[in-house]
This record gives sequence, C-alpha cells and structure tokens, in this order.
Amino acid sequence: MVVQVKPRIRYSSKTMEGNQQKVEANILLLGAENVGKSALTVRFLTRRFIGEYGDIESIYSHTDKIDGRDICFNIWDSLCPRNGEESRYISDRQLQWADGYILVYSICDRASFNVVRQQVQCIRQAKQKLASTAPIIIVGNKRDLQHRRTVSSEEGRLLALSADCGFFEVSAAETYHGVLMVFHKLFELIREARALKKGPAGFKGIVRSVSAVFGRKRTE
Repeated sequence: MVVQVKPRIRYSSKTMEGNQQKVEANILLLGAENVGKSALTVRFLTRRFIGEYGDIESIYSHTDKIDGRDICFNIWDSLCPRNGEESRYISDRQLQWADGYILVYSICDRASFNVVRQQVQCIRQAKQKLASTAPIIIVGNKRDLQHRRTVSSEEGRLLALSADCGFFEVSAAETYHGVLMVFHKLFELIREARALKKGPAGFKGIVRSVSAVFGRKRTE
C-alpha cells in the first residue's frame, strides 16, 4: 500500500530541457543514515532491492519514458553528516543543482523523522533566498516493518501538509511500484512548474510591471 498526500499548490523550478524528445530532472535525495535512500534509488533504477550499502555519495542517471517522452532522471544520493548537529545541513551546490527533493525517513526511527523535519525547514529557508520553489516529496520508508513503527502515518501527513510537500509511505524492500510513483510524481510537479514558468513574465512579472507603472506616475 502507498500512502500519498498531494501538495496544495503548484511549484516552479529551473528549466533544464534539452530537445523536444528528452527532458532532464535533477533530484536530490536527503535524509538520515540507514533510512533506505540508496535502496529507494537502486529500486527505481534497476527494480531490484539491495539492502546493504557503504558510505558512498553518488549521482546516477536513468532514462525512463513518461507520456511517450524520454525523461532523464539525474539522482543525487547524498550522505548525511555523522555529526547530529549538522544532519540538517544541505550545501549551496546541492540547493542550486536540485530541481526537486525527496526527503526520506524510516517509519521505525523517530530521529530520522526529526532530521527530515529539520531539512524541510532548511530547504524552505534556502528557497526564499534563491527565489526557488523546487518541489519536495517526503517519503516514509520501511512500511513493511509495521511491528517496529515509531512514526505514525498521520505524523508524516501532517508534516507534509504543514510544509506544503508531497507525501508517500512505501517499502523499498517489498515493492517497485510504490518507489516508481514517488519519482514520477516528483517529475510531474517539476514539469507543471516549468510550464508555469514558460509564460512571458508570469504573475510576479505582472506585479512588477504594475508596480513600475504606478511608481512612475507618482514621480511625474
């Protein structure tokens, strides 16, 4: 079973489209250690589940077909700093690179949920400075381990709703389809945002134009 909460608004993102046939999307995976970020990534890339990984930070490229178009997913599987005080840290390079974010916690590990909460706040603050509205999806992984659950589905939903993020609960160990839905939903949000940004000026541009007109009138 996959639990999903959709964001209330649409997002915008920097455009990285190449030609008419192929589109790229840079996706940054964040979260604490041992929550299954690499397992989610590899499940999406290969459909296989591998449970053990070393401390390796990698960027993978994977082409998938959505609505008849080739989509290149560039996935940055990041490492979480071991220092607890730095667990929320996200580099400027990562923030500028990402078109969208997947924040992963384990439903069996409340500390990992708190890390995601901190990282959501960090991203939201950074997005204001960068004038970015790259979408975020929060993922509660290890849904197959219900007997060890310490974070309820409702807590995950509430965090996502409060931060205007998407939300899924999945088991990378048990199913490929749930993982596929996460990546495809994030791309859908990125694609919708790009469509909004293709307008000549967009809403903000209209506001700026109106402000400029009235500003000139005041000085005449």
